Amino acid sequence: MAEMVKRVDYFYIQVPDKPGEGARALSVLQEAGVNLLAFSGFPEGRRAQLDFVPEDPAAFKQAAKAAGWKVTGPKRAFLVQGEDRVGAIADIVHKLSEAGVNIVAIDAVCAGGSRFGAILWVDPRAFVRAGKLLGAQ
Repeated sequence: MAEMVKRVDYFYIQVPDKPGEGARALSVLQEAGVNLLAFSGFPEGRRAQLDFVPEDPAAFKQAAKAAGWKVTGPKRAFLVQGEDRVGAIADIVHKLSEAGVNIVAIDAVCAGGSRFGAILWVDPRAFVRAGKLLGAQ
């Protein structure tokens, strides 16, 4: 695999599922100078869950505390980056599937310039094994 797979910490908050909540949260981090490696948001019942993968977890925690957020985490995920090609994500998913590792969620995108990226969550009990399978740093 030509991909770079990195173990990362992620954090999440629950917010009302209404327009502007994601923008407000991202503005807090922007103003605090917190760089994100990945961000994902999705509905969770009547609320929304916002997942943050900060480049600097300590800076994220400091900004979240200052904002008064109730943060869950750190939890663990994988950040995948690489040269885009047909089947790049399929190969990763297939490798984990063959080893019996359950993927909890995955968000993958073409990043342009022949690059792709993904954030990948696996069953926490299989995190170490998945990391070895993927050659994670």
